Amino acid sequence: MIPPHARAAAALKVLAGLGLSLACLSGCRTPSVGLGEGPREYVPSDYETVLKAWTRSEQLTTVNAMDNVLTVTSTYESWDFRWAYTIRYAEDYRLTVDQRHALLERSLAETRDAHEFYVSLYAEKHKWNDLTVAEPAWIVRLIDDEGTETAPSEIQTIKKPGAIELTYFPYTTPWRSSFRITFPKVRSDGSPTISPAARWFGLRFAGAQGNQELVWEITDHAHEFSSAPPRATL
Repeated sequence: MIPPHARAAAALKVLAGLGLSLACLSGCRTPSVGLGEGPREYVPSDYETVLKAWTRSEQLTTVNAMDNVLTVTSTYESWDFRWAYTIRYAEDYRLTVDQRHALLERSLAETRDAHEFYVSLYAEKHKWNDLTVAEPAWIVRLIDDEGTETAPSEIQTIKKPGAIELTYFPYTTPWRSSFRITFPKVRSDGSPTISPAARWFGLRFAGAQGNQELVWEITDHAHEFSSAPPRATL
């Protein structure tokens, strides 16, 4: 049996977390994002700001057990994010101009066929960390506010995160499991997996312990770069 003082302490911990979440509704609002394409004018030092704009983090807490059963952080590797990432990577690795162009072209081309997310999570039980087993503790879906729901086309486990993951996705830790999760851009019926009318899209993690969503709100100017040619200018 859990001692009364331990239950009280756990309850206070949960309430404090809820209070922080409520406070953040007004003071910690995450920025909306634009899905438009086109050239960007980033410098290497912009990467941290862009990473923050495209990253979401949430915790799933069970009130009965007073436990955080899932903590998940994810970065949507959008056109905009990939541009900033390439600029930072090219600077760090001292790539030539031709190498920068090739890397950027290749990275941006990947956004035309798929939505890709870097995901790092920690679950209460270690075996719940694996999203690739036959019966995972968490089912992941790409969703939007138009009711579209799509299963991943691939979940790639990053077994031993190295210098790249630890540097460019700093929420990666030895205590978390990391994945790259890919969703098709178009469903089997030809409709887009993120509706053009969507006001937000996100990832839903659902299982027997509950469910949690990571949400990216789409700015009203989502297509502000759409008129620019999709070329890699550096």
